[in-house]
Amino acid sequence: MNYIVIDFEFNGAYSKRQHRFFNEIIEFGAVKLDENLRMIDNFSELVTPQISKKLNSHVSRLTHINMEELKESHNTFSHVLSKFKKFLGDGMLLSWGTSDILVLMENYRYFYGEEQLPFLTSYCNLQGYCEAALDYHDRARQMGLSTCAGLLGIGFRDDSLHRALTDAELTSLCFQKLYRPELFERYVDVCDETFYKRLTFKNYNIYDMRDPDINKKEMYFLCDECGRKARRRSKWRIKNKTFRAKFRCFRCKREFEGRITFKKCFDGVKVIKRIAELPEPKSASGQNAQET
Repeated sequence: MNYIVIDFEFNGAYSKRQHRFFNEIIEFGAVKLDENLRMIDNFSELVTPQISKKLNSHVSRLTHINMEELKESHNTFSHVLSKFKKFLGDGMLLSWGTSDILVLMENYRYFYGEEQLPFLTSYCNLQGYCEAALDYHDRARQMGLSTCAGLLGIGFRDDSLHRALTDAELTSLCFQKLYRPELFERYVDVCDETFYKRLTFKNYNIYDMRDPDINKKEMYFLCDECGRKARRRSKWRIKNKTFRAKFRCFRCKREFEGRITFKKCFDGVKVIKRIAELPEPKSASGQNAQET
C-alpha cells in the first residue's frame, strides 16, 4: 500500500458557464510514501487556467505564482489529472483537511460532469487524524498545518509554505511523526456513496427550540469552579445562532452566561458548550459599577 499525500493551489475564478465563482486548480503537489512511510516519489505540476484569464492578486502574493508561468506550462487540468492518476495508482489519498479533495471534486465535476472521483478508492483526512493523535480538542478552531508542525518540532520557513509540493511534504512529515496504525485505521474512509454524502453534507447550526434534533436534556451547565450543576436564572435567548442564558452556582455564588450551539452534522448533532463571563453591571450614569 502506497500513501499519496496531496495539496492543491487554486485560484478564485468566475465561471460564465455556471454563473458562479469557482476554485480552479492551478498547481498539483503530491508526495508518495511506501508502506513504511518512506518518501519514495513526488509529483509537481502547474496547470494553465481555462476558466479565468486573471490570477487573483492574493493568490499570486501567497504562492509567488504568476500567470505567465501558468500559461507557459501548457498543462490543461485534464492533462495533469491524467498524469496524476498514474502517479496515484491504487494508493490511498491523504490531504490536510477536506478542502483539497472538495476542490478536486469541483474541478472534476466542471470538466468531466461527474460528481464522484472514479479513481479514488480510499481516503484519509490527516487534519482530523493529527488532531486526534495530538489530543487537540479546540472546538472553536481546527488545527492548522503549521501549528501541527510546530507542536511536533518540525522546522519550516513561513515563506516556503503555500506551494503545493512544499505543503504536501510538510503534511507527510507530520503524518510520519504521528503514525499509529490502530488509530489511523479509524480515520480511513472507503470512497463509497456514504463517503461522498458525508463529505458534501453542509453542516448547519440549529436555532429553533422546537427542532426535534435538539436534545433539551443537554441544556444545562456545570460550574467551571466546583463542577456542580448550576441553576438557570433567565430564559433562553438566541444570539448568533447560539442559545444563551444566565446561570448561577449557589455553592460558589458564581454567575455566568451559558452558551450552547447545536450543530447538525451528517452523523448527528454536535453539542458545543461554552461559559462566558457576565458583563459588569452599569450604574445610572452608564459607567461600570467598579469605575464609579
